Amino acid sequence: MNLNRRTLFKLAAAAGTAGVVGAAAKSRASVVPAARNARGVLVDTTRCVGCRACEAACAEANALAGPEKPGDDTVFASKRSTSPTAYTVVQKGSLKSPAGEDRFAKTQCMHCVQPACASGCVVKALEKTASGPVVYHKDRCLGCRYCMIACPFGVPKYEFSSATPLVKKCTFCAERQAKGLVPACTEVCPSGALQFGARADLLEEAKERIYQNPEKYVHKVYGEDEAGGTSWLYISDVPFESLKLPAGIEKKSYPELADGALSAVPFVITLWPPLLMGMYTFSKRRDEVAAKENDGRQEERHV
Repeated sequence: MNLNRRTLFKLAAAAGTAGVVGAAAKSRASVVPAARNARGVLVDTTRCVGCRACEAACAEANALAGPEKPGDDTVFASKRSTSPTAYTVVQKGSLKSPAGEDRFAKTQCMHCVQPACASGCVVKALEKTASGPVVYHKDRCLGCRYCMIACPFGVPKYEFSSATPLVKKCTFCAERQAKGLVPACTEVCPSGALQFGARADLLEEAKERIYQNPEKYVHKVYGEDEAGGTSWLYISDVPFESLKLPAGIEKKSYPELADGALSAVPFVITLWPPLLMGMYTFSKRRDEVAAKENDGRQEERHV
């Protein structure tokens, strides 16, 4: 076989395409179409009082460290972020309500209808369930952390400080739901800011509240279209950006983008090194042959 550089690159391209297609097929399999009665939560930020009871309940339900500075409002001085030891945090808005009241919003994994994190995971360590939660299978995880890159909300966090690190995020209390219980955070909310139920029904409820109080609410349900739709829905009387909810999120789902870009990672990691080594060996061999031929010509001149 005449293996020249052009042929080598054609083989590499063909192998790469096969690798990407195979990985994409695996990742798409982890995104299960949500059922009509898939669960969700409606967050009415006009009712949230910033008590952070949801943080404490989440920590208890997931055996995590307790909330940061419980009862101390100084934690609201800067933007807070979820972490391996805090699956949910309450943010204080930068703007007050029209009535001059402080506004707060709970943030956690949004459990997207078509999650980019699950689509970008070729071993299905993250998996979207038909009932709503995006669950994590720690026994499958390779630790590549591409779910962190894929997530448009920046939710998955990695245990960098652990000797056996895992990806950590809100589980939507999937185990509690499987037992017929509601998520821990929604169970303890004292002001009714968190309403658990079927996502489709909650979306109708959200729009009904806006319709009946057009002068009170912003005319938008955050999470209805963001990233193709999320299980957590928000309504507010102040701009969502002021509540530190991510702005500029694509309205279409991210899996189609993640499939094309992130599912190619195994190809880059596993295929390129041997290909590059093969190219190096081929190039080195070609140079050696050329050198011998050149030496032969010089010897002929001297004879």
